[in-house]
Amino acid sequence: MSPTTLPAAGPEHGHVTFLGAGPGDPGLLTLRAVEALATADVLVAGHEVLDVVRTHARSGVAVVNTDADPAGRPADLSSGPTPGTGAPQLTVVDGASTTAGVPAVRDAAHLVMEAARGGRRVVRAVSGDPGLDAYAAEEMLACARAGVPFEVVPGVAAAVGVPAYAGVPLRDAQGADVRFVDARTASDRCWTEVGASDGTVVVSTTLDSMAAAAGELVAAGRKPDTPLTVTVAGTTTRQRTWTATLGTIAQTLKQAKVLPSPDGARPVIAVVGERSAAAQREQLSWFESKPLFGWKVLVPRTKEQAASLSDQLRSYGAVPHEVPTIAVEPPRTPQQMERAVKGLVTGRYEWIAFTSVNAVKAVREKFEEYGLDARAFAGIKVAAVGEQTAKALVAFGVKPDLVPSGEQSAAGLLEDWPPYDPVFDPIDRVFLPRADIATETLVAGLIELGWEVDDVTAYRTVRASPPPAETREAIKGGGFDAVLFTSSSTVRNLVGIAGKPHNVTVIACIGPATAKTAEEHGLRVDVMAPEPSVHKLAEALADFGLRRRAAAVEAGDPVTRPSERRPGARRRRTTT
Repeated sequence: MSPTTLPAAGPEHGHVTFLGAGPGDPGLLTLRAVEALATADVLVAGHEVLDVVRTHARSGVAVVNTDADPAGRPADLSSGPTPGTGAPQLTVVDGASTTAGVPAVRDAAHLVMEAARGGRRVVRAVSGDPGLDAYAAEEMLACARAGVPFEVVPGVAAAVGVPAYAGVPLRDAQGADVRFVDARTASDRCWTEVGASDGTVVVSTTLDSMAAAAGELVAAGRKPDTPLTVTVAGTTTRQRTWTATLGTIAQTLKQAKVLPSPDGARPVIAVVGERSAAAQREQLSWFESKPLFGWKVLVPRTKEQAASLSDQLRSYGAVPHEVPTIAVEPPRTPQQMERAVKGLVTGRYEWIAFTSVNAVKAVREKFEEYGLDARAFAGIKVAAVGEQTAKALVAFGVKPDLVPSGEQSAAGLLEDWPPYDPVFDPIDRVFLPRADIATETLVAGLIELGWEVDDVTAYRTVRASPPPAETREAIKGGGFDAVLFTSSSTVRNLVGIAGKPHNVTVIACIGPATAKTAEEHGLRVDVMAPEPSVHKLAEALADFGLRRRAAAVEAGDPVTRPSERRPGARRRRTTT
């Protein structure tokens, strides 16, 4: 058995995995952590890590939130699936409860063991690493006393991961002692020892306690001019780092308008020592210097449509926010679609071409209506316009025969589409299920290649419902740093359902036609993709952000996001 393979859960006692979720970046989860989450029956986690780990949990996993229930309801882990749904019931746990004098740590341990009863696999996820969690060891001991088998999956500790993301190495070729201090529990003896040392000190504390921790180090013998860095929200796109000295950190945080603040209880990691010096960090700050770091980018697409685009934006440091601008509805007259699907079964077509995920969904729903499945595609060649459409087909059980080798568009599909050959192609007809507002590019190109095309409306696109009021206010009030327009319809629909983006928001368009529509709506176009591709559009926005950042650094100005600029500031139109 592999060292990382879970033993089978027993009928009386399940199995508990104490899992380190890392300091915040979901990409820092280990492979072993992802494997354990995929097999969990119950997931126990606090709000600070729940979003990080839930993505990798299997569908239908029972989720236990260890934070306090706003309604004050007690936990009920004995409840099974919700009647009639087949899915486990969501259980909210008051993990901070001290009812009847029971400490929170014992309460949490009890909850984990309750979840493990009946042979269920439980993942207990904690921030950072379980070995450094204040309560995880007590929960492990409780499992051991109760005979519940458990394992530990280490995670990246915040005290190590956050400095790495801040560009602050803890050791170098000369070597140095590294001391880790939790300011919330440090004793006088601890402060005295680290104060007498000349090594690097990594301090875990909170924003409003940072000045006090610096004072403890100075009182213990560290010089006031000792450099330090302070990082909040480390490893996330909200990360922010300040460079100062032990003697000036209080004034630095005040000048940055970080303190006083109601968010003063936010945890921070401070690195004290010569290795945190500003000159060195300027060269090593790889994360916060990403071209779109911290930019809130509006993507006018559904989460499903924007999956790969949003991932690309995150790689540039951005925070994508998907807002659907269109909704999909069935065609007004379904007869044409019904005839085409029946034609698939009777051998009317040589090819079927899917130009969107929605087209795959429409055909799949019609198949299910007739009791058909992927076997109905036997003998028919299948084309997909791009990777996302191809993935939707694979999920349906169909492997496409043709996906563009170059640009993922109708033009790219035509580049690779073979001309009709009466010798090798027994049938000359193509079934093209698509939207009611689709362009004629693909139809005209296929006809030119000698094919007959049944151009069928598989679904209608209508304007989506307005987004929440908070999102609408952010759009109109300059809360977004950039918006990506991928078609003229996204411009019209977004303005129609949410209002016109603020003047400070960077407007990026996929091509000249989209840019013209944006300008017709009173928007200034800052970025244009060099070719009609959503990924080239994201690249162009990243290039814009990189140039903008470089200009600020060269001028000696602070690097800010567009939403942080003075409202009404004039900006030049730039295309790439």
